[in-house]
Amino acid sequence: MSKIPKNLSDKDMFKDYVEDTSIEDRFRAAEKKAEKKAKESVEAPADFLRAGFTPQLTEELARALLQLKMELYREDVKNYTFQIKRDGEKIVLIPKYKKLKLRTRKTSRMP
Repeated sequence: MSKIPKNLSDKDMFKDYVEDTSIEDRFRAAEKKAEKKAKESVEAPADFLRAGFTPQLTEELARALLQLKMELYREDVKNYTFQIKRDGEKIVLIPKYKKLKLRTRKTSRMP
């Protein structure tokens, strides 16, 4: 083991030091890369772009559909499809489903 030189400045002490990347630094770099990739991939699909949908409009539509799906789920509707109707200048999306009635068994009590 070599002797540690004395009376060196901080700059001289760390002159040849190369810090190894820690796992935390790797995770941060991966998060930044994923965030950057997510921001770049926000663009709407080509079919929507041809129909005149902007990425912002596509996101609003997705949010509204998710809210509708959550409401249907709360009402215990799990099997459904969507029907699209045009009414003048309006385009209406209607969920088509059948509510399933749960059958309950009557249990008899023994005296």
